[in-house]
Amino acid sequence: MEAFGQLLDIMDELRVKCPWDRKQTNESLRTNTIEETYELCEALMRDDNVNIKKELGDLLLHIVFYAKIGEEKGAFDIKDVCDSLCQKLVYRHPHVFGEAKAETAGKVEQNWEELKLKEKGGNRTVLEGVPNSLPSLVKAHRIQDKVRNVGFDWEEREQVWDKVKEEYEELRAEIAHKDADKMEAEFGDLFFSLVNAARLYKINPDNALERTNQKFIRRFNYIEQQTRQQGRSLKDLTLAEMDALWNEAKSQETA
Repeated sequence: MEAFGQLLDIMDELRVKCPWDRKQTNESLRTNTIEETYELCEALMRDDNVNIKKELGDLLLHIVFYAKIGEEKGAFDIKDVCDSLCQKLVYRHPHVFGEAKAETAGKVEQNWEELKLKEKGGNRTVLEGVPNSLPSLVKAHRIQDKVRNVGFDWEEREQVWDKVKEEYEELRAEIAHKDADKMEAEFGDLFFSLVNAARLYKINPDNALERTNQKFIRRFNYIEQQTRQQGRSLKDLTLAEMDALWNEAKSQETA
């Protein structure tokens, strides 16, 4: 509490004495907040505790900053933010702070979504709480998770593969017809069905794709490094030579 109080005191002083901090607004900070959030996500993916601590601090600074701006406008302050969050957590955890029963994480999530719909001034529809600004892959997973909590889901998770195959065949058909608009639509349907499969098998699709991104970067960097050591340019390599170096990188990772 003492450390948090010191942070608030520093924020108060910065808003008065620092020209840069003084001129910041919600809109000017927004892009930086997004950047800080992604930097935290990167540290979390690496399980890098040093940088997780650092990036949490950067994100906390933004939270305190927005609360300070709200206080200056007479709209809310950091206490209101904390009070609102505490009230929400208590209300949405009746199995902890009330008489409700929830023996599994799945039941907790289901109760959470039902309580959100009941809250005065809360979401009026199941999907209203999914932000439009979310990246498409994350949004697809969130949409599917939301509707699952109200019972709109496969009876058996293995059934999802029939849907994946169906969407794949529909995409191939549109590729054969060379209709660019329908190809894009069917590609989206295929992505959506794969995200559904990931959800059902407890795989985070965004994490999974990022692991593949990082794996590709490592292996391609190896190709580039080996090519430079040979005094050659990537443009001088044949595809077969690139494939051979790719397989070397793959073998080293496996070893």
